[in-house]
Amino acid sequence: MKKTAIEVASLLRADPRFLSGVTAWHHIPASEGDFRPIPEGIHPSLVSALESKGIKRLYSHQREAYDLLLEGANVCVVTPTASGKTLCYNLPVLDAVLKDPESRALYIFPTKALAQDQLAEMSELAQKGNFTLRSYTFDGDTPSQKRRLAKEVGQVIITNPDMLHQAILPHHPTWVKLFSGLKFVVIDEMHGYRGVFGSHVANVIRRLKRIASFYGSNPQFILASATIANPEELASTLIQDKVSVVLKNGAPTAEKDIIFYNPPALTPDGSVRASVIDTAAKIASRFIDSGVQTIVFARSRVSVELLVQYLRASYKERMEKDRIQGYRGGYLPNERRAIERGLREGKILGVAATNALELGIDIGNLECAILAGYPGTIASTWQQAGRAGRRSGGAVSILVAGAGPLDQFIVNNPDYFFEQGAEYGLVNPDNPYILGEHVKCAAYELPFKDDPEGVTTFAGKDVTPIMELLKDQGILYRSQNRWNWSSDSFPAAGVSLRSASAENFVVIDTTGGGRQVIGEVDWASAPLLIHDEAIYLHGGQQYHVLHLDYPAKKAYVKKVNVDYYTDANLAVGVKVVSVDRDDQESPLNPRFGELSVTALATIFKKIKLYTNENVGAGEIALPEMNMHTQGTWFSLPRDLIEDTDPRLVGGVLSGIANVLLNIAPLFLMSDKRDLGVSVEVRSPLDGRPTVYMYDSYPGGVGLAERLYALLPDLLNAASELISSCPCLDGCPGCVGPAGEAGEGTKDLCLSLLRKAGFTGGAPSRG
Repeated sequence: MKKTAIEVASLLRADPRFLSGVTAWHHIPASEGDFRPIPEGIHPSLVSALESKGIKRLYSHQREAYDLLLEGANVCVVTPTASGKTLCYNLPVLDAVLKDPESRALYIFPTKALAQDQLAEMSELAQKGNFTLRSYTFDGDTPSQKRRLAKEVGQVIITNPDMLHQAILPHHPTWVKLFSGLKFVVIDEMHGYRGVFGSHVANVIRRLKRIASFYGSNPQFILASATIANPEELASTLIQDKVSVVLKNGAPTAEKDIIFYNPPALTPDGSVRASVIDTAAKIASRFIDSGVQTIVFARSRVSVELLVQYLRASYKERMEKDRIQGYRGGYLPNERRAIERGLREGKILGVAATNALELGIDIGNLECAILAGYPGTIASTWQQAGRAGRRSGGAVSILVAGAGPLDQFIVNNPDYFFEQGAEYGLVNPDNPYILGEHVKCAAYELPFKDDPEGVTTFAGKDVTPIMELLKDQGILYRSQNRWNWSSDSFPAAGVSLRSASAENFVVIDTTGGGRQVIGEVDWASAPLLIHDEAIYLHGGQQYHVLHLDYPAKKAYVKKVNVDYYTDANLAVGVKVVSVDRDDQESPLNPRFGELSVTALATIFKKIKLYTNENVGAGEIALPEMNMHTQGTWFSLPRDLIEDTDPRLVGGVLSGIANVLLNIAPLFLMSDKRDLGVSVEVRSPLDGRPTVYMYDSYPGGVGLAERLYALLPDLLNAASELISSCPCLDGCPGCVGPAGEAGEGTKDLCLSLLRKAGFTGGAPSRG
């Protein structure tokens, strides 16, 4: 018999076995909406289209955004998932196009799926309003004929940052109608543009504004975002201009239960717990069995495939397997569209997905969202939880914790999650590495010209030294006060927006004698993932790495079916280049400055599936990698460690570093991979035991600088996590397994932090 998600949750509340793992049960009551009239002067056809969809009034934030845009402001709308942010930009854009067919708008979405969803939304409005709208997606899946139409007659162009960077801006002479008539630029899912990716996108927007100005247009920007701590700062940095922020949500909300669940302990001290994937599948099956349309979010492609297999196995006697589907990168476009359509139509009852479905795609009547592991940020958690209940009367979202420190911290400190609010989004568009690459792209697009004082600027920044460097490299030549392109290269092709280095390695499948490129691995990860003899996982399939041609950046692999995977060790060394800030008042003497980081992959272990046993090892022979970046570091005073066995100091440092690396994403709204850590028992700088945290990208992107300011909060949170962890002597949920860090490490780490004044408690907002 079909039940609602709230009814299934009530049954779970009466189940003692389930309740034993619940650490928080947070109920959000339903709320009424705040409505405003549709503005006078909106084109009648658009009003008719809205009324045919049952929209006779606007939510207060939709009306506020429209009024601000009418005044000429750039607007950033920050309201929860499913609050109608789409209409905040569709209303002014479609109104402008209907009143002036020569008006143009550019929509920028981070994924192709969102672009397709937006195209369908606008096509529906045009059909219901009985008006013609020439809107086109422009991405890698767009056929050549539609690309030509988009350039010639497209009024609304929907694309992604990568296509804007590589296919639109460098070829702007073929987009004259777009740039000369450009009135609005829409940037949706703004919170996703942070760290390295956001720093790249900010420079792409700089290039966009430069070209628009060349064609005589000055577009207004409309940004939309899930909750974020610094929306005005992030938005104004992305577009290099002032923004007006709309924060008050006027949409009604349905009731929702948010549940935090820790899988059952398999050891008395809780240091080993049941698999997060297995646990999430069992919980999801209770909702699916009751006819509740359910989504399960997983952290990796392999986890998605396992979840699909487990869920289908639960219903193989009673349900067609097609009613359970996966959704992840690597699926063909037509497969993804079919799954999205099946969810909207209710034909698919359960879906396991990566964060590809976290964003605002319309995927129907989902009532339950289960998160198999903490997504990494509070904002992403609310995004994924918000996928349930977009249309239904009530919803349930359950976070199932993994074994890692970040998961365990969140699930055991639910007040932190519910009281802290969203994290900061940080970008550093002036990162010299990233800025230099985009100045080169901009020089290809339009010549630079010196100002009357002989200074060359890009977005108000003096880039004369970059011009001189490009001239010395033969890429530019100077003619009077102009810098002109003189190279045969196409610079945008060499700049990847998704990382700070474009030096990706390609993975080539040689199974059966063929040679097919199946994937790419970034420069920093290559020694760990595709070294000789590694097991490379792609799309749920195992591949054995036959040979890594490091100079050519190619890895040759073949399909295998083995019962283990590989895990490589990376030896990291740090050298201080400069100290820019130094807090000598703190007992830990935190410092911030420039670091030189060297990394060398040394050995790899073969880890057996399911049991995690070590079943073999081998050596890795690859060149050392070097990177200049920014870092924050602190040292333990001698009086704090005088009673500590010198043989245990290294384990203590590693334990503290392990906790900090896993907690830092909470404070920075960054991915764990955006940061690196290293420890030294005796620092060459002052001879003291030292923990280093640094940006994992050349030049740095501002994360380590933010950590310097937040270090007291971070260390307090580390102390809280270690003390609250139920394990006896270290586990993956705190300082790391005791076998790796040394006996007594947990107590020593906690003792040292407390001696330094970090006693735990709720950290403050940064």
